[in-house]
Amino acid sequence: MKYGYARVSTIHQDLEAQLQALKNEGCEVIYSEKFTGTKADRPKFKEVLSKLKTGDMLVVTKLDRFARSTVDAINTVKALFEKGVKVHVLNMGLVEDTPTGRLILTIMSGFAEFERDMIVERTQEGKAIAKQREDFREGRPPKFERKQIKHALLLLETNSYKEVEAMTGISKSTLIRAKNKLKATQ
Repeated sequence: MKYGYARVSTIHQDLEAQLQALKNEGCEVIYSEKFTGTKADRPKFKEVLSKLKTGDMLVVTKLDRFARSTVDAINTVKALFEKGVKVHVLNMGLVEDTPTGRLILTIMSGFAEFERDMIVERTQEGKAIAKQREDFREGRPPKFERKQIKHALLLLETNSYKEVEAMTGISKSTLIRAKNKLKATQ
């Protein structure tokens, strides 16, 4: 049986291109998840690995979809070979259990790990440059503007937290933080 595995790192990324490629390749069962590749505990990947048996084939679009590092790729593929499972990486071809196949796997895994490391490095460099800006704020942007918080705090003078939350949509915990922040600055 041909099993497909697709993964993206964040919930905002789209799996559709990978899923379509796996369908086009004739995968009968496709597992997919939105889960960071830096974690070893990927539930759907573990599930597909547990289903694979002798004669089956695991298909992925790219090597970095199932391996976190060169060592991880080599160990995972080696374990699959020992079970009699074939591995097909669409942008690389069928990975063969031969000295040449293992060499190509090692080289391609090294490039995938290098590429990931370079992305991390560029992200950190960009963040360091952004931190030099006066208006830099780390983390996600605030959900509510200052004037909305200010208005909610005024409403809080004559209403309960629940009532203000119902009127403004601003949670009690956000209001308490804003209130404490305001007290600290006075």
